[in-house]
Amino acid sequence: MPSVSNSFYVRGLGKWGNYIWKHKQSAQSWFFHRSWLSRYIQLRWVVQRVSSMTVIAYISSQSKTSATKAMFSKSLIKYAAAILAVATIPGIQAAQNGLQQVTANIGPNPNNVGMFVYKPNKLANPLPLIVAIHYCTGTAQAYFSGTQYATLADTYGYIVVYPNSPRSGGCFDVNTPQTLSHNGGGDSQGIASMVTYSIATYGVSASHVYVTGTSSGAMMTNVMAGSYPDLFQAASIYSGVPFGCFAGASDWNSACATGTISKTAAQWGDEVRAAYPGYSGSRPKMMIWHGTADTTLYYENFSQEILEWTNVLGVSSTASTTVQNDPQSGYTMTTYGSTVVAYSAAGVGHTVPVHESIDLAWFGITGGSTTTPTSTSSTPATTSTPATTSAPATTTTTTTTQAVTTVGTTTSPEWGQCGGVYWTGPTVCAAPFTCKYSNAYYSQCL
Repeated sequence: MPSVSNSFYVRGLGKWGNYIWKHKQSAQSWFFHRSWLSRYIQLRWVVQRVSSMTVIAYISSQSKTSATKAMFSKSLIKYAAAILAVATIPGIQAAQNGLQQVTANIGPNPNNVGMFVYKPNKLANPLPLIVAIHYCTGTAQAYFSGTQYATLADTYGYIVVYPNSPRSGGCFDVNTPQTLSHNGGGDSQGIASMVTYSIATYGVSASHVYVTGTSSGAMMTNVMAGSYPDLFQAASIYSGVPFGCFAGASDWNSACATGTISKTAAQWGDEVRAAYPGYSGSRPKMMIWHGTADTTLYYENFSQEILEWTNVLGVSSTASTTVQNDPQSGYTMTTYGSTVVAYSAAGVGHTVPVHESIDLAWFGITGGSTTTPTSTSSTPATTSTPATTSAPATTTTTTTTQAVTTVGTTTSPEWGQCGGVYWTGPTVCAAPFTCKYSNAYYSQCL
């Protein structure tokens, strides 16, 4: 019988990839436990991540079939490639160590917010800290497993603290006067104590502390940036609302959630400044993400957050730069001076997938720009009140015979970053690739 060779790669992770990931155990069992497949195809797998949107699974096959059966094996290979591409995303792979609960006295924690910490084997010096805050109905463990901060900590040597909501619904206190004031109590004081405890106990650098969160965790991130600006250098907010927007007696504020609360930049700024009267020190720079199709915390909150933080940080609320399709198709990045960056995600619901590597660049942990081709993203299984939806990225499948490129440390490989604001890595591409300008923050070897 004739022998037919094929090579494929799967680009992107969309609805199809998410479906396969959801059912990956049964899919893998079906594919790999069917010994009869070995009669038709032999496979060789190589995986490479090339951007926040793209994992390439190179599949080399040697078919032992006729032309008709070779076409059948081709679809099987593509299916297997998608399984492999999803299953080998760095953030989905387990971190080297487990998540540890801290039961010691961490300081003032009036609501008994739980503290969980991830410590990699090798620690950077100075030692950064990321506080990563989960969504409603979530837990510290779920956010640890559903995002890639811990896995990336194994590479970059920072510590991650995961607060755990003390409430049965899993939401955080973002509405009470206590949490919305410096040292006033509430969940925010408990989380602030986690930061000071980490500085004292683990040797975290007080000038390298960052906060991020999704949904309720995003709202809590805004609260931490407003109530405790002295503790954080940068924040990244995924699908939240402005600081103070949920203020009131009820845990849920429908007017805020549906985007009907609108204020001027100065009014929003006053909400933040009132949280810590008299404070004149530095405040964290802010990165804001929101989906245009969000029907839980409506998209109108995105512009209100921009108004709030540009006012607090003293920059114009008119964008200084606007970049389409950054960091991926359908996203628009706007910058406001050097301290506020906003990402609008067209067609994305609640919530925007977490872009951990872009966060690390924003925090200054990786030394890269806010758009990096080696970035990773993940979508935690968020559930808020009301129920949430999410919109994954698109998927395409392409045929190729291209090989994986390996180069030395003085040049950047194909798909690698070679320039951009804050970029400190290689600026020369490996042959035969050239450095192509994409935007002020990112040039790539193509």
